[in-house]
Amino acid sequence: MQFIDLAAQQARIKDRIDARIQAVLAHGGYIMGPEVAAFEDALAEFCGARHVITCANGTDALELAMVVLGVGPGDAVFCPSFTFAATAEVVPATGAVPVMCDIDPVTFNLCPESLARAVAHARDLGLRPAVVNAVDLFGLPAGYDAIKAICAAHGMKLVADSAQGFGSNYKGRASGTIGDIATTSFFPAKPLGCYGDGGAIFTDDDETAGILRSLRVHGKGSDKYDNVRIGRNSRLDTIQAAILLEKLAIFGDELERRQAVAARYTTALSGLIDTPVVPEGLRSAWAQYTLRTRPGQDRAALMDALKRAGVPSVVYYPRPLHMQSAYAGFPHDPAGLPASESAAAQVFSLPMHPYLGAEEQDRVIVAVQQALADQHNLTPTVSG
Repeated sequence: MQFIDLAAQQARIKDRIDARIQAVLAHGGYIMGPEVAAFEDALAEFCGARHVITCANGTDALELAMVVLGVGPGDAVFCPSFTFAATAEVVPATGAVPVMCDIDPVTFNLCPESLARAVAHARDLGLRPAVVNAVDLFGLPAGYDAIKAICAAHGMKLVADSAQGFGSNYKGRASGTIGDIATTSFFPAKPLGCYGDGGAIFTDDDETAGILRSLRVHGKGSDKYDNVRIGRNSRLDTIQAAILLEKLAIFGDELERRQAVAARYTTALSGLIDTPVVPEGLRSAWAQYTLRTRPGQDRAALMDALKRAGVPSVVYYPRPLHMQSAYAGFPHDPAGLPASESAAAQVFSLPMHPYLGAEEQDRVIVAVQQALADQHNLTPTVSG
């Protein structure tokens, strides 16, 4: 059983992908070829953003967001600690300081109360609260209403880091249309992934979009050899854009399939172990389906039992950022980050992808039920 089955997806659209790649090989526009602009237009139409600027990867998308927002020395950028390193690693290179915040223990996303404490702490340290990097962890949108209110109160910009959450929805707003800037990743394992690296930045501001398009190509101006700002080389390859055009064409259907898999998991497993919670008005993209152990449940033993049953499982973020060597010295919420530390010790994720058939879902469900029953010497009531 595959944790994420990219081969099944490829089999569905292989002929179309092959044709797209052959078209790129025929016209030879390997860098910034016509498929790049076509994909940007299609992505904007899909989510409703005014501008989409593709780039080389999701980390570059976050870095470019920092640059265009003018983040620099003396600034504080607020990040959840329970996330992938990219959310925070783009900050120090600007001269700014990442400040780690705790998460909501239910949604695993940025906790507004912790953010408020961290902002006050940053001010006490002489830093200017500049930007919040909110993360749509595991595919679920962050609590943007509360986060935006804090940003407004302190004059901060909001970046919606939707590397895992593209395709999600927050109270009627699609990912890519939330925040001053939104970013995503097309890493192969993401809900919308290419066959290499890729990323995108979303904005409704015309000036911001123009600067981003310049920054991603060495800071170019209207003339190729008149670079009007210090930029970088961060372009989405034409072949990857061509592949993504075909993947985007089936993305809506794949999101619905992910919803069905998640719903079936939750129906079968809720009551036995903590299953994901999707607040009212929100829709997850289900990048991962993540369980949380309860007191008395042994995560390592559960995962070992799943492995013996032929069911893969993965622990995402076993060590929060504030406990990692590179980030331990940066400021964080003075009240501590207990929810991040607890989640890191308790969560694990099950196979999740659009091509997980009913029989495979049953295997996963039965394996989890049996593993939990074995830990407590119970006879499981198997319900797929």
